[in-house]
Amino acid sequence: MTKHTNIIFSEFAKLELEDAEAYYEFHQEGLGKRFKLAIKKGIERIIQFPLSWPFEKGEVRKCILSRFPYKILYSKEEDHIFIIAIAHTHREPNYWADQ
Repeated sequence: MTKHTNIIFSEFAKLELEDAEAYYEFHQEGLGKRFKLAIKKGIERIIQFPLSWPFEKGEVRKCILSRFPYKILYSKEEDHIFIIAIAHTHREPNYWADQ
């Protein structure tokens, strides 16, 4: 039996994902698709082990990608996982907290 978990993206996270994918695709054909796949795999790991990732701030956890300088910031809710941000690791810390 496969575990089904609802994933909900904030509008801010959706925009970050689209912007980063477009940026990578612009600089190298196919790289945007590889970035999006890395995000998908990160989310699959989050679904599998939602409470295993370290806390970033408060109850917000982070899953750091291995091949791109990004982290998926999320919270584990009762009936879903809420993706708060797709954050570049070299950007100002906690910039996403005001979104």
